[in-house]
Amino acid sequence: MEDSQKRSYRVCHSMGKRRCVSTAENKPSSGCCGVKKPKLCPSPAGSVQQPPAPHNCQPPEDKTVGPGALTPLSRPNGTTSGREQLVVSAEMGCYCFDVLYCHLHGFPQPRLPRFTNDPYPLFVTWKAGRDKRLRGCIGTFSAMNLHSGLREYTLTSALKDSRFPPLTREELPKLTCSVSLLTNFEDVGDFLDWEVGVHGIRIEFLNEKGVKRTATYLPEVAKEQDWDQIQTIDSLLRKGGFKAPITNEYRKSIKLTRCTHLDSSGDVPK
Repeated sequence: MEDSQKRSYRVCHSMGKRRCVSTAENKPSSGCCGVKKPKLCPSPAGSVQQPPAPHNCQPPEDKTVGPGALTPLSRPNGTTSGREQLVVSAEMGCYCFDVLYCHLHGFPQPRLPRFTNDPYPLFVTWKAGRDKRLRGCIGTFSAMNLHSGLREYTLTSALKDSRFPPLTREELPKLTCSVSLLTNFEDVGDFLDWEVGVHGIRIEFLNEKGVKRTATYLPEVAKEQDWDQIQTIDSLLRKGGFKAPITNEYRKSIKLTRCTHLDSSGDVPK
């Protein structure tokens, strides 16, 4: 597969003590992206009332607005018309924050965003604090329309990652969100046929009871943890629930799919 076809996309967004601007304003927002973060609409000082909804959290009587392309993306099959655009809008991270904010405060869900609604495999990752501790990461390798897919996996990753307790309102100011869009996966015959820091991997394997299980790491995970290939594979097996001793013969039995990841917006400086 050509390098230009082995791509994924990622946008990071940090909420801090701020909130995302209305999509109608279409202003750049940041956290991990390295541009200015828009303001969060906090409760008035001293107020004990329910915090106001973000701009994107519409009151029940409002009508949703239809989707429109904010920034063109590479198509799910890795092709575009004309010059390829390797850009993911920061509005995706903003939208995830609005979805979570509205859910945690009991508001109606935000109106539909303006970025593309093309189908992609996607992951939503939440981290907390200055040390960027992982607080949830769940996604799908099946292509989903971005509007519904990000809405679903925003809440799934924030509230249903079995490794962590559900995120709370109090954690919102400390969170960072990253959205990963994946394209063009390759099944490989050798479980070592991938590169740390370049590829994300998904493995399929049979557990001790003969039940098929899967586990996934995004491209940045092994590098961040300073793992080699064997350590990464073994960690994935444990993550997927495999409890027996891991031998090299067993590693050779797994099915591995690799993908690549283009970080187009950068992370927030430490």
